[in-house]
Amino acid sequence: MITELGEGKYLLLTTFRKDGTAVPTPVWVVPGGNGVIHAWSARDTGKVKRIRRSGDVEVGACDFRGNPQGASVKARARLLDDDASDAVRARIAKKYGIAGWLTVFGSKLRRGRTGTVGIEITAP
Repeated sequence: MITELGEGKYLLLTTFRKDGTAVPTPVWVVPGGNGVIHAWSARDTGKVKRIRRSGDVEVGACDFRGNPQGASVKARARLLDDDASDAVRARIAKKYGIAGWLTVFGSKLRRGRTGTVGIEITAP
């Protein structure tokens, strides 16, 4: 199930606050091989802070507005180091064409190379 989600255009990544409140966020996603998918986010976002605290997430297909398009599944997420994050950014730019390239390039200009982080998602 996780692998198929990496082929989609958008992933609904749901992280959880300390009180258990679910916080769903649509993100771009790329397949990582061997039952792994990758997403990408700015380091200072709430989802990154929640993943850092607890890697428990739920993932499912969605549209660009975050409207679910099917069931979600429990998964584990972890933040990647700078080199692995570079690889995720490159794959995001390639998969999403000019929009992906512009978004990644603009993010590098605004935040620098280490201002964003790759997120690895696997089945629990």
